[in-house]
Amino acid sequence: MERAELSEALRPWRSRAAAGPAAKRAILGEAAPEKFMAAFATAAAGTENIFLFDPRWGTNELAQATALAAAGPPEAATARGYVMIPTGGTSGRVRFARHDAATISAAVRGFTEHFSMARVNAAGVLPLHHVSGLMAWMRAALTGGAYLPLDWKSVEQGRRPELPARADGWTISLVPTQLERLLREDRAVAWLEGFRLICLGGAPASPELLDRAAARRLPVSPGYGLTESAAMVAALRPADFLTGARGCGPPLPHVAVAIAADGAITLRGASLFHGYFPEWRAEEVFVTSDAGRLDDHGHLHPLGRLDAVVVTGGEKVNPSEIEAVIRGTGELREVVVVGVPDQEWGEVLAAVYPAAERPELSRLASAIDRALAPAKRPKHYVPVAAWPANAQGKVNRDEIARAARQILAR
Repeated sequence: MERAELSEALRPWRSRAAAGPAAKRAILGEAAPEKFMAAFATAAAGTENIFLFDPRWGTNELAQATALAAAGPPEAATARGYVMIPTGGTSGRVRFARHDAATISAAVRGFTEHFSMARVNAAGVLPLHHVSGLMAWMRAALTGGAYLPLDWKSVEQGRRPELPARADGWTISLVPTQLERLLREDRAVAWLEGFRLICLGGAPASPELLDRAAARRLPVSPGYGLTESAAMVAALRPADFLTGARGCGPPLPHVAVAIAADGAITLRGASLFHGYFPEWRAEEVFVTSDAGRLDDHGHLHPLGRLDAVVVTGGEKVNPSEIEAVIRGTGELREVVVVGVPDQEWGEVLAAVYPAAERPELSRLASAIDRALAPAKRPKHYVPVAAWPANAQGKVNRDEIARAARQILAR
């Protein structure tokens, strides 16, 4: 698919406002779905690069993203144009994965073939600047389906619209935290029963959560995907899920999934990104930061991250960025940020510090709230009496993480 074809598919969402002067870059940071879709569709009609900004970013992330968008070479002269989707990449810092109409349409084709859908109708509760939310809309737009943007808080509080009848049924994409909250209420479960497909991703789901969903006979499809792959690359079909299969299912037809010698999940296919802007990726195979295995049926089972990045609620977070912000407040000289288990979010962040220090935690939290997005804000502040540092001042992060977990478990 070329940019012009993508533009035509998005015509129903295009803004009627008069087009402004030609620009090299379009920056979209709209929180309201209708405004985002109109701005995106209008920008797609041109040739500029489209940068998606998270409207919840704090000053740190905004500075990183703005600098990246301004640093790249002007590429608007080409008719191709690129869509820059934000991601933590392998670093946890803001990066933009460079996609285009070809990678996006390849991912849509793979999805429709995998689930035997000619047309995708999607209800969207995930933010459109995120790859999962964006691709839910793209699947509907590129197949001529309907897209129904919903406010997650309203859905959670019980305001759930009746889904119009569609021959192809409806799909919805959720993260495990959202599914867990909806499973608490029978009326929410009844609403979910009206979907043909419930895509579940963004973070590992607990076995207990999956078993509860299966017991309610919900058509859940646990999957695995990345911003770098335009979302889903492997997914368990609901029929297999309901008969007891677990894991993330077989690869979608547009991508090849393999396991490297060190256990890393590797990907090859037409939906893979072209590099972290402004760099280009020339390699045919993309090596992820996730460990995994393929079972005898060729189904993928992710086994966790190979690097130190913490995944909380589906968001990648680099502890070093948060530590730098905390030290910058002057409240703590020593601090280590680690992930600790959490039933709702999978992991949350804990800021661990020597008990001899006496920070003003309310002032510290206020500074962090201004600088960082919600996912990057520590949920716990944990003083540790025996600070595990060597003579050079280097701390043992594993030991600190163990100490924090023990203290929080009391």
